[in-house]
Amino acid sequence: MAQGNTSEALVHQDEASVLEIVRIFDAPRMLVYRMWSTPDHLRKWSAPKDYTIPAARTDFREGGSWHARMISTDGEDHRVQGTYREIVEGQRIVLTHAWLGAAGKPESETLITVVFEDYGQKTKMTFLQEGFGSAEAREGMATGWNECFDLLGAHLEHFAGPA
Repeated sequence: MAQGNTSEALVHQDEASVLEIVRIFDAPRMLVYRMWSTPDHLRKWSAPKDYTIPAARTDFREGGSWHARMISTDGEDHRVQGTYREIVEGQRIVLTHAWLGAAGKPESETLITVVFEDYGQKTKMTFLQEGFGSAEAREGMATGWNECFDLLGAHLEHFAGPA
């Protein structure tokens, strides 16, 4: 099944604006890709531990938008949105990512590229996020994304067979 979440957080030492995380999931590539393209799946894994996602919507097409609302166990409410820039089915997703401020307006935007590759019977997922304003912002996102990808691995364990 879909565990075996070999993980590396590769942070470019010379560039505070770039985060790269590589994960190996014991699941078929198309299944891992679908976890990124379907709101029902995204609600299960795309927030750090101790957060819920009561609302998520996607218009999963190039030029389409996405939005998610995350709430922590202590009641913190976070909203994030973006636009899909490129979608190559089963292989690559490029999207923008911007937290919404208190007034509901996007704050600094980053660019995320997710690449899915066959890795034997598993999937190698390379996650790249660019455009951070500081090393501290990048490190905070690295922690959050690694928690999300741990949850993604656990969610994948519920699925078996071809994608």
